[in-house]
Amino acid sequence: MVPARRVLCVFPAYSPSFGTFDAVYKMRGVSAFMPPQGLLLIAAYLPETWQVRFIDENMRKATPRDFAWAEMVLVSGMHIQRPQIADIGARAREAGCITVLGGPSVTAAPDWYPDFDYLHLGEIGDATDALVAALAASCERPATQIRLETKDRLAIDALPMPAYHLIELDRYFIASIQFSSGCPYRCEFCDIPALYGRVPRLKAPERVTAELDAILEAGHPPAVYFVDDNFIGNRRAARELLPHLVEWQKRNHYPLQFACEATLNIAQDRELLALMREAYFCTVFVGIETPDADALRAIAKDQNAKLSILDSVATLNEFGMEVVSGIILGLDTDTLDTADRLLAFIEASQIPMLTINLLQALPRTPLWTRLERSGRLIDDPARESNVDFLLPYETVLGMWRRCVATAYSPEAIYRRFDHNARHTYPNRITPDARGRATRKNLGQALRLAANLLVRVGIFADYRRHFWRIVGRELAQGHIEAAFNIALVAHHLITFSRQALAGEQNASFYSAKRPDDPIIGTQRRIA
Repeated sequence: MVPARRVLCVFPAYSPSFGTFDAVYKMRGVSAFMPPQGLLLIAAYLPETWQVRFIDENMRKATPRDFAWAEMVLVSGMHIQRPQIADIGARAREAGCITVLGGPSVTAAPDWYPDFDYLHLGEIGDATDALVAALAASCERPATQIRLETKDRLAIDALPMPAYHLIELDRYFIASIQFSSGCPYRCEFCDIPALYGRVPRLKAPERVTAELDAILEAGHPPAVYFVDDNFIGNRRAARELLPHLVEWQKRNHYPLQFACEATLNIAQDRELLALMREAYFCTVFVGIETPDADALRAIAKDQNAKLSILDSVATLNEFGMEVVSGIILGLDTDTLDTADRLLAFIEASQIPMLTINLLQALPRTPLWTRLERSGRLIDDPARESNVDFLLPYETVLGMWRRCVATAYSPEAIYRRFDHNARHTYPNRITPDARGRATRKNLGQALRLAANLLVRVGIFADYRRHFWRIVGRELAQGHIEAAFNIALVAHHLITFSRQALAGEQNASFYSAKRPDDPIIGTQRRIA
């Protein structure tokens, strides 16, 4: 019999970014962006006799009392959370707890975390079983660090349901679900193939809908994001899944919007897009990275270079899907007119939200290997990137500032949303409203409406743009569209102004600490 243990799972806080929407949490009545699915899976995998508590430090910080209760502390996170991961480990050790770290960051760079007692490298599998056995055998901290690496991964269909009972799911901005793991492409800057493989591993459609049932039962935000590295990594499997999602939505009266991330060549499959439209996919994140075809080939993003990017975006809009895009500045192919060409592309594509980042080299990527060999990796916490750009650093940073200032001016952001309100949203299905017309949803909608109308409609210096677009959508009865436009626009305008004032980083993976006096005082996530 496995001895009972007291386990505290702690998820580190994120630094605010364009993609986490922290500027609108209070307006929406939520506290964090997305539930940490990986750590919730580990929590569910632990023996049933163990007492497990869960703290997401994006909502509240673990206290000395929390650590005093625990015998061991489990942590997981990404590279962007590295300082917070180390801080949690230090607090747990000070309380005398065994410390365990897993997740993508430690898997890619275990040497970054010398102070944790156990390192779990890789996905759930034989290393997880060995870890549970070791923790069951002893509550003493090992004399030296123990590294356990998964060789035999658990089938993705055999993973437990995330431990939603340990969290308040409705306090998140968006829920999450995973259908597949891995991506067949080898983009130079991406670590997904090295971490999860190039052959996507898949869940059966019935398992996916069972997880959606669990999300509904746990209480849920209005949307679910498929966190797959590439939703069409296996296009045939995605086509087989979608009719099940359509049927699930119809059976439950369309309680959720769906979103996902995929490669841009999804636009070539109109049959798949028609099914996604019927399942009520409203947003697709695509890594465009750059509109320059030669630059795409240089970073091994050939799948984008073979397409007309503007035509592909228009095709997604035709099926009612708003595009969100990743953009990278600081590529070796950038020139002094890169900012001009990028801004022209943003205007032509009419993509409302683009995460414009400086290039960052991640461990276990071809980019990291190439730059390390040429001596172009820079470990300097005062810089926004660890890459020694071919253009002068200040020139690249200046291009980033100009692109952010121009693309996210209130006039520009509302102009792009106006385009989507006219040419994208009307192409969506009109779903059965019963699944979303709950008392709770109506209460949240009223709270959001009051906040937007007062904070933006009355007091914001860009209220003229707000009323021109949002007022028109409200007058036409497009309430959901109006609120979404206003909410996202407010976040983007707020965050871009903070970034330009030096209060936020220019790269999602920047090593520069947001509380560094060089760039100002870190804003805490509400």
